[in-house]
Amino acid sequence: MIKQISFKHGWWYFYRVHEPKTAELTTNYPSLKKYLYDMFTDCPHDYFLIEPRSSKLRFNLNNLKLKHIDKHEVTELTKQGHVHNATRYQSAHSRVQMFMLENDRNTLAIEVPLWLNAEELQGYEKLFGTKNPLTGHIDALRIEDDKVWIWDYKPNAKAEKFASTQVFFYAYMLSKRTGIPLDNFRCGYFDAINTYVFNPNTCQFTHTEQETLQELQKGF
Repeated sequence: MIKQISFKHGWWYFYRVHEPKTAELTTNYPSLKKYLYDMFTDCPHDYFLIEPRSSKLRFNLNNLKLKHIDKHEVTELTKQGHVHNATRYQSAHSRVQMFMLENDRNTLAIEVPLWLNAEELQGYEKLFGTKNPLTGHIDALRIEDDKVWIWDYKPNAKAEKFASTQVFFYAYMLSKRTGIPLDNFRCGYFDAINTYVFNPNTCQFTHTEQETLQELQKGF
């Protein structure tokens, strides 16, 4: 039912795909299904051993329209995961992720590996200071109302300063890897109390390197 593999990407990541839910939920997203299965055999592991990583980005994308939601479904799943998996897993991430994968009807994969090549974003080298691929791992991938949702669990979501940037680039990377338009994605980060969501398509990259940098680096 759950297909899994361990990746040594600096430290250990446990990539898992719920096969029945993936078959059911990706009917309109065949390229996403293909990508999820390709990662079991064709993940470029060397990319993940070097910087930059999305989780370490320290700038804001000021034109994201971040929305706070009380009592979102994922906060309830988080609470249940902490209780249900309290003795099964030591880390809060694993408790939440595995509960969602095993019990939530919309979660189809966790720790999904992603990367972005320098030529896939104008101004990349100036923005990140390198031509090395940007990498990351999605905490929880869901499909709801025919939108692909990128979720990141943050134990203290309210205090996060750069989580929206991290999750935006997850969506941007998965869009590039699958060919799914960015408007088909939604993003969020959460804990057991707070949920923050946004539409990544509201962040429009400009046409020149300098303009791109000016837009992206306002939060530095």
